[in-house]
Amino acid sequence: MKLMLGGRLEPRAPQSLHARSLLRRVGPPIAFGVIVLALWQAYVALSGVRQQVVPSPLEVARALVRDRAVIASGAGTTLEEILIGYGVAIVVGVALALALASSRLVERSVYPWLVVSQLIPIPAIAVVVVLWTGFDIVPHVIVIALVSFFPVAVNTIDGLRSTDADLLDLLATLGAGRWRRMRLAQAPSALPFLFSGLRVAAALAVIGAVIAEWVGATSGLGKLILSYEDQTATPDVFAVVVVLAVIGVALFSAVGLLERVALPWYRVAGEQDARRR
Repeated sequence: MKLMLGGRLEPRAPQSLHARSLLRRVGPPIAFGVIVLALWQAYVALSGVRQQVVPSPLEVARALVRDRAVIASGAGTTLEEILIGYGVAIVVGVALALALASSRLVERSVYPWLVVSQLIPIPAIAVVVVLWTGFDIVPHVIVIALVSFFPVAVNTIDGLRSTDADLLDLLATLGAGRWRRMRLAQAPSALPFLFSGLRVAAALAVIGAVIAEWVGATSGLGKLILSYEDQTATPDVFAVVVVLAVIGVALFSAVGLLERVALPWYRVAGEQDARRR
């Protein structure tokens, strides 16, 4: 795009374009968040509701500052569990997807059980996992992986299925074997689907960490929530929830950034579609 300057057409500065694009992305959610916080603060101030029931944003901010050392320590423990469990979920989810995509018989045999695994209440499974493995980090990692592997597996399977059949036939005609067709055609086709699953799994990993720490833990943000609830310290509970939300958003954003680096062609196509809409 160009701008008229002194009767001449001049190219628009890349910095200006980048700033405008960034503002369009972050401006609306920030504005919406400010409005929600203002309405929340006004409701608490005007309704006279007790802080133990609904704390104001200012009280939550004070709790964050007051308990920053304890919350930071718990956040370190929970973040370690999330990252390890999330990594295990990625490995298990992708491996299952490749196995199921390689054979229709394997897919028909295993896929229904993948669905069943998500219908079992995770808190009940977490209790059993703790009894089997103890009270260290291992059961927490297992629970996080159980909660978050499913979207990775399902989205990757859908991506592998979406490969152009004509391309696969062409590669087969040229003598490419199953795994060569997988590497040259199916894996690249599945990458956008994989990243979609990774974004969903990032959010689920945070939820899984909290559930795991509720069942059996000596530290972590989930344990802090239980402790503050026992003390009816609602502002402190909200402060911990804020930190958990920050961890989830950071992990989600990191996956998005990795996708932009790994799949620049897919990002450009998405931005072009967004501009057309």
